[in-house]
Amino acid sequence: MVMEDRPQTAVSARREAILRRLHTAGFASIADLSDMLGVSDMTIRRDLRRLSEAGELRIVHGGASLPHGTLRTAGFARRAGQQARSKRRIAECAVDLIDIGSTVAVDAGTTAYELATHLPAGFSGSLITHSVPVLQHMLGRPAARVVALGGELLADSQALVGDITIRSLAGLRADVFFLAATAVGPGGVYVAANVERPTKQAFIEACDRVVLLADHTKFAASAPILLTAFDAVHVLVTDAAPPDEVARALRKADVELIVCGD
Repeated sequence: MVMEDRPQTAVSARREAILRRLHTAGFASIADLSDMLGVSDMTIRRDLRRLSEAGELRIVHGGASLPHGTLRTAGFARRAGQQARSKRRIAECAVDLIDIGSTVAVDAGTTAYELATHLPAGFSGSLITHSVPVLQHMLGRPAARVVALGGELLADSQALVGDITIRSLAGLRADVFFLAATAVGPGGVYVAANVERPTKQAFIEACDRVVLLADHTKFAASAPILLTAFDAVHVLVTDAAPPDEVARALRKADVELIVCGD
């Protein structure tokens, strides 16, 4: 008989991490899960078997997938898999900025989605979002109050945007907004398409505190649309120290920098 890992709390935590990864990417390989969790392939296979028996996932060749359909597109799932470890570290750090009874606004994008999947287990506050994947995830968090913003569906980023979304934000207020970006440079925060900018700006104006979530690749990325200078950002959470010119701009704007290690 194969004995289960001990302590049982470690087993539960590991299996919860497996499910979070599946809800982010839709599929996870045994090799990736083994590397992510630092355990053997045999341990992962045993976890997958137990979760499959409970109806939580479906075992497929080489790994596991969700047992039901997902609203996330293939493009969103692909981007979620890019720099997945970095995004996970950022989310694990950023959730420490959330009070369990607070009102939180969550941007669209894969890093912001990762943050939503790491909300504290006891989170009983309110969450405001225009992200379809975040809304889908929150169906499994009934203790939280969820405010979904309407608007025109932007399929590539799986977000609702435009005038309707902005009007939906009127009269709403959040304690903190977790902002995603395409690129981060000395001039501030950049996005790929102008259609995203008005909705993100409306979120910034509706929140008391703005936390920018950006992995290290964003410092080398390029995007054409300036969303905001650092003056509108209160905290940057990243997985590696930014380049010197970005660090200087952050200090000048009095932005708190949180660098998450392994």
